[in-house]
Amino acid sequence: MTDDPADGIGITPIHVGDLLVADDEVMPIVVHLIDHPDGRILVDTGITRVHPAVADMDPRLRPLTEHDVDLSTVTAVVNTHLHFDHCGGNHLFAGTPIYVQQAELDDARTLEDYTIREWVDAAGVTYEPVSGEHEILRGVRLLPAAGHTRGSQIVVVDGEGGPTVIAGDTAVWYGELDEPTTEGQRLILSLAPREVYLSHVLEPWRPGER
Repeated sequence: MTDDPADGIGITPIHVGDLLVADDEVMPIVVHLIDHPDGRILVDTGITRVHPAVADMDPRLRPLTEHDVDLSTVTAVVNTHLHFDHCGGNHLFAGTPIYVQQAELDDARTLEDYTIREWVDAAGVTYEPVSGEHEILRGVRLLPAAGHTRGSQIVVVDGEGGPTVIAGDTAVWYGELDEPTTEGQRLILSLAPREVYLSHVLEPWRPGER
């Protein structure tokens, strides 16, 4: 957990599963819980069950329901984007506002082979589409970060020591921040973050550490 005592905001990564990807590499699935004095925000929701469309990735799951987290205390959810491994637990938060960029929601609902569509619009899921920058709570901002998808967004948690970024798949691994190539990756570096949490790496990226 990362805390900035000046702001009283904590960030906790939660490892909710693994996927088997190319060359027998195991890729973790990590979601992030922000504890803020004014609410609790979950960034992405992982996967809760295996779907035939992704069975070849041999998902090994420990969904949010199996962690020591009271899901009823989550006051808002953010989807960095709507690929299946980021929205597969949205159904656990029926009635809770889920913030997503409008462009991302449009693409997830209309493009073929983009995601698992029934997970996007599961029963009771309520989206709060935004277009551009949006502040959810004091010091917690959403910024559009195109690259991984057209409608990807990042979460910026401001603090006295510099911002912390929850990047989703804007960068999938550290090297994409060491040598940025997309608009979203360059945006992250322009913020001069003290650390960046990624969805498929267990430890945050910190500038100059490697």
